[in-house]
Amino acid sequence: MQITFLIIMGIERPSGRRYFAIARELVRRGHRVRILALHPDLPSCPQCRFVQDGVEIWYVGQMHARKAASVPGRFGAIDLLRVLISATLGMIWGIICSPADVYHLGKPQPVNGLAALLAVRLLRRQPFYVDCDDDEVHGNRLPAAWQRAVFGFWQWLLPRMAAGTTVNTRHLASILTDAGVAPLALVPNGVNPDDFLAPPAATLAALRTALSLDGRPVVAYAGTLALQNHPVDLLIEAFVQVADALPTAALLIIGGGEDLPLLCDLAVRRGLRDRVYFTGQLPYHAVPAYLALADLSVDPVRDDPVARARSPLKLFESMALGVPVITGDVGDRAELLDGGASGVLVRPDDSTALAEAIRDLLHDLPRRQALAAAGRERARIYRWDRLAARWATIYIRETP
Repeated sequence: MQITFLIIMGIERPSGRRYFAIARELVRRGHRVRILALHPDLPSCPQCRFVQDGVEIWYVGQMHARKAASVPGRFGAIDLLRVLISATLGMIWGIICSPADVYHLGKPQPVNGLAALLAVRLLRRQPFYVDCDDDEVHGNRLPAAWQRAVFGFWQWLLPRMAAGTTVNTRHLASILTDAGVAPLALVPNGVNPDDFLAPPAATLAALRTALSLDGRPVVAYAGTLALQNHPVDLLIEAFVQVADALPTAALLIIGGGEDLPLLCDLAVRRGLRDRVYFTGQLPYHAVPAYLALADLSVDPVRDDPVARARSPLKLFESMALGVPVITGDVGDRAELLDGGASGVLVRPDDSTALAEAIRDLLHDLPRRQALAAAGRERARIYRWDRLAARWATIYIRETP
């Protein structure tokens, strides 16, 4: 089949990695796949059309924010309207230039949703599919009620108009099933363990020395620094308690985002100036090297719609590297971590419980080693090739 994805982010953004990984595996299964995407910083994009691992990538417009540096740049109201119109027209043009058997929207949002209604349903008179991997209303920073209403409308409408819907969590599957949306395919996030590897020991040692981490226990967070959906402040508050018990421990925060300045300020105010290290935004291929420096990683969460709707890439990537992970027991996380056999589950939204789990695991090398081994094995269950086979069932309606 010829399959075209319509996604509203770049392929290296967290959700973008989901769609590129699925697309790559679909290509390996014999399909032809093109991704129509929005670039995080279109003026700096060196090539708007290219092929990567057999997948055609077309950048047809600019994302809603300019995400070229560690702290994204926001557009003013007029410029944002221009960007959204241009992105929607670019997506429509891309659809017109991309005859396909299947059109699959990555996220039910306004830009790709409107493009699908106009170009796929009206012009091509074909059905489309939708992937829901988040709570779009609560997972995005939408300060105005009208913005939340717009996103809520598209999140409600598109799965009901789709020929089929993929979801990444049981929480979203339950919501859509209760609403009568069918057919559904549950496809969590995943990782290719053979691709997500630590660098050679000499490289790790040099990086550890450069970051002044020699001989220190290291706790890591790898992900977006946006408090709307990633409560890294909860981890910093927990680490205050860890630092009191373990004076040499360091917290390595890998990634950038709109709340990076706020989190840097919080670390200073909580007396952690020389204990918390912020890498800023890194290329995705550099993340394994930094994450592999850690004795454990943390996915801090609150018990809210955002966490329940998430299948965190960071869990799979940490397990694949053999870095034990601690997270809150929310949504599908207990299932992903095999009931706690492949990671540590704590009460969500509880900095004290998180701090206790971090301290206990840092003091228990045999348990860290056991969790690392179990995590590596668990990660293989969530290989992208297996997940792509499950994804394809929404098109062919048969078990692979």
